[in-house]
Amino acid sequence: MFIQTLPHENEDRMKFLPGRQVLAEGSVLFEEENEGRERSPLAARLFDIPGVRSVELGEDYVTIVKRTDAEHKTLWIQLKPMVLAAIMDHYMSGMPVLNGEQQLASASYSKEEQKIVDSIVELIDTRVQPQLREDGGDVVFKSFDPTDGVVVLEMDSSGLSTPAFGTQIKIENTLKHFVPEIHRVRFERMVEEETEDTSDRPGLQSEEADQIRILLETRINPAIAAHGGYITLIDIKDNTAFVEMAGGCQGCGMADATLKQGVEVEIKSAVPVIERVLDVTDHAGGANPYYVGY
Repeated sequence: MFIQTLPHENEDRMKFLPGRQVLAEGSVLFEEENEGRERSPLAARLFDIPGVRSVELGEDYVTIVKRTDAEHKTLWIQLKPMVLAAIMDHYMSGMPVLNGEQQLASASYSKEEQKIVDSIVELIDTRVQPQLREDGGDVVFKSFDPTDGVVVLEMDSSGLSTPAFGTQIKIENTLKHFVPEIHRVRFERMVEEETEDTSDRPGLQSEEADQIRILLETRINPAIAAHGGYITLIDIKDNTAFVEMAGGCQGCGMADATLKQGVEVEIKSAVPVIERVLDVTDHAGGANPYYVGY
């Protein structure tokens, strides 16, 4: 999301252009903080910033007037990044710009964008959420950014019987399959999750295990996620890393090649103490489940 700024001849005033609709029509000026907080979630975020005196919302702009130096000495070089962050956070939240005005409740989206949002919400409510709840988890829609095609979901994976990363890949693949406008899905925690008990696997407490997990999360899993797969580190013993392949990798005919020619090479290069990588996956039980389950 790219937000332009326009200075004003009044040095205490600055206009911010988020590149999308703010209000459906007209403008609203909040000179009283309490009124702004009561009527507008966006204004409430902006009034949280020290030094903001008033907020004006227009059809395609947000104008901020900062307090004078005598009231609260604040420079735009300090204030502007906080205003930009507040505007971006608001649009990512999916909340309306104004409260209690139905015609403006969807002002953050155009009609075409709202159709996409409605499709996402329906898909989650009818296909993803029921299956996830049956497995002990939960997920809800939080926001959609049409600029870069990013969907944000809140997810509770604390009770899942399968690794959360694999479930997230299945959800992302499903949403992208049915809604082509989606380019990426970002997950936020709905609740703080308990750390898995790995006391019976001391190899997972080692520095080498941390290095491998970082490698999996930052390089390997993002690469194979396009094919619906993911890899989890199970344990480290005697310079051997044991991994499990799941999602689209479980039962895949190319799993061995992926492991030997890609994953093992990457791990041994990044963590020289590891001499070999063994796959402990039950491939006989896999069916290459790219969309299966949702």
